[in-house]
Amino acid sequence: MLEDFLTKQKSLFGTGMQTVLRGQENRIRQVALQNGNLIGNNRVDTNGICARVYANGVYGFASTAEYSEEAAAKMIAKATENAKVLAKYNKENGTVYPPLSANHIVSPRMIVDFEQKKLIDLCKEIDAYIVKKYPDLLSRTVSYREDTMEKIIVTSDAADGHVAYPRCRIFVEMGMKAADGNTIELYKLWGGFGHMEDHFAKLDEVYAGIDKLYVDLHAKAEGVYAEAGVKDVILDPNVAGMIAHEAIGHTVEADLVQGGSVAGPNLNKVVASEKISIVDFAHTALGEQASLPVYIDDEGVEAKDAVLIENGVLKGYMHDRKSAAEFGVEPCGNARGYGFSDEPLIRMRNTLVLPGQDKLEDMIASIEDGYYLCNTGNGQADLTGEFMFGITMGYEIKHGKLGKAILDTTVSGVAFDMLKTVDMVADKAVWDPFGTCGKKQPMAVAMGGPAIKCKITIGGR
Repeated sequence: MLEDFLTKQKSLFGTGMQTVLRGQENRIRQVALQNGNLIGNNRVDTNGICARVYANGVYGFASTAEYSEEAAAKMIAKATENAKVLAKYNKENGTVYPPLSANHIVSPRMIVDFEQKKLIDLCKEIDAYIVKKYPDLLSRTVSYREDTMEKIIVTSDAADGHVAYPRCRIFVEMGMKAADGNTIELYKLWGGFGHMEDHFAKLDEVYAGIDKLYVDLHAKAEGVYAEAGVKDVILDPNVAGMIAHEAIGHTVEADLVQGGSVAGPNLNKVVASEKISIVDFAHTALGEQASLPVYIDDEGVEAKDAVLIENGVLKGYMHDRKSAAEFGVEPCGNARGYGFSDEPLIRMRNTLVLPGQDKLEDMIASIEDGYYLCNTGNGQADLTGEFMFGITMGYEIKHGKLGKAILDTTVSGVAFDMLKTVDMVADKAVWDPFGTCGKKQPMAVAMGGPAIKCKITIGGR
């Protein structure tokens, strides 16, 4: 656990400047087995200190891969010097940010350390289950990944905090020959916020998921190609959450709004069906802990929920202190940096499509000829809201019932247009806690939602 010698460095903060001092440690642990062979076993720990000073409309930033009192003092001095130099070239006086709550926030979870061998043994145990039960597989991969982040945040005019973000997951991928002779593969993840002991002390859920994965893989091996065109579809929570993050979430990050995203001219306008509401939750969602709880951001802003779309109307954006001041709104704690050497950017946290009132079985029964799209692989979206995602698992819907599995395909469209076609929303939301957003820096994020029924363009063969 990081030692807090940063708080007493406040005496070095410059007068009339808004300063944030951050100490941070990131850790990545990975173990991977492929067909029973250990192909990966590594651990990377990085830590350091950064200081960020805002004065006269500019930021001065400095960082070092040294975690000590002396390094902290040097970074404060260097960032202050950088701000003064840059201010000489700034012809416009910048907005002074309103002071914020000065609470001290401590995360309820900290990072737990343990020997790497436990991870290898865990992967071997899961691999042995697959080998024994499914010997007909062409290939199998079992891996464990843990990415943790711990931060100490000290500010001149906002909240201070000591927070941690532990996250782990098991990945299983299985492959077999399809009816046409091609190799097909499917994968599934288990885990989430917390440590190995939180999710994998017992493996019943993992084994049940592996059994379901094998059933889907067999169905896909005998699958058919989707018929191309605009179709009635049900997006599984996994797919709906990805679209909420990639095709909606990025368009409503205030820095990208200022860069020309489609959300800019649409504030307070109808952008979706009235059945659609999307919120970027801070640490509590629908009465429970959010999938990746954030209590304070890297600017010392206490995290609050950011309402993005409410009953189909675009209500707001995600902000850092700078953009919030420019838009005249309150920041909600969306500024986060991945590593100690990264300045914070406006990032999503727990972006969720809120559940509706429909039952999934009724949604399926309402479709005469369409598709149930279960899993998405990779994909992309741009600031116009236009998106394209790969679909790795799905089923036909014929006469209100699930039919044959479909082979890999794509879906595409413009997010706001697609959301306006939503006419049913399931009554249960599901989180995907494994997201890593790639906006300039990698960042752990969570996303999710209920199943939604809409019209979408699906690719064929």
